[in-house]
Amino acid sequence: MVYWGRLITAMVTPFDENLNVDYESAVLLAKYLIKEGNTALVVTGTTGESPTLNSDEKIKLYKEIKKNIDVPIIAGVGTNSTEATIENAKSAIEVGADGLLVVSPYYNKPDQKSLYVHFKKVAEAVDAPIMLYNVPGRTGCNILPETVAKLAQIDNIVALKEASGNINQMSEMVKRTPEDFLIYSGDDSMTLPGMAVGVYGIVSVAAHIVGKDMKEMIDAFVSGNTRRAMKIHLKLLDIFNKLFVVANPIPVKAALNMSGIKVGGLRLPLTEASEDVKSIVRDELEKLGTSVQ
Repeated sequence: MVYWGRLITAMVTPFDENLNVDYESAVLLAKYLIKEGNTALVVTGTTGESPTLNSDEKIKLYKEIKKNIDVPIIAGVGTNSTEATIENAKSAIEVGADGLLVVSPYYNKPDQKSLYVHFKKVAEAVDAPIMLYNVPGRTGCNILPETVAKLAQIDNIVALKEASGNINQMSEMVKRTPEDFLIYSGDDSMTLPGMAVGVYGIVSVAAHIVGKDMKEMIDAFVSGNTRRAMKIHLKLLDIFNKLFVVANPIPVKAALNMSGIKVGGLRLPLTEASEDVKSIVRDELEKLGTSVQ
């Protein structure tokens, strides 16, 4: 069984004033996230603006972060091309990535048989643990529980990031898969509800901002202090939701910059947070007692 822990952040990619990747800031952010309690990091996922990063930038990010931290890094390598996904996966593993996050192919809307074959081909091409990523709101297709159950029988497909927002589907996935197949929530607000039905942990966006609180919530639940976990969940519910008031990672980058963790702007087609969005994010940070710049 792979050990990635229960709290994983899908890390933003910091840019400088010219929107070049700021590798030094990326390393500093990774170290900060680990200090906050993260047990692994996803690098170049959607939150990391992977569609706008070129291959050289991705490889350098894996190298720089890997040599400076002591937790696993999971490389976001999925595309809507099986061949390109395999190429990305091989490149990431060659430079030290500990695992792979493979999103379901977006836009071309494969059926369940096609999804199974796609992920199976990727798994066969690499000797590395794979986390499937189901996010139908972004990809336009949903990996159904029966397909996840079939994929979980493949040795190096070891986990799933489930971001459908459907607790019944999440429950069915837990029910149909082996105990050593780890299911992570892909929605911060579903972390505690998901753990109540057997989800292992979270691949988070909000942990950029409230990582210590999320770790405490998870630890409280695991230790049996469900009332404490519930109170933390309710405390964090607004920030969970407000960080998705517009497309991720626009709000979380605004929140980090306001908190004094400089991550720069965003590459097109995403643009920086509007003043209205900044005001919403600022209000939530202040409610949580975060010092805002």
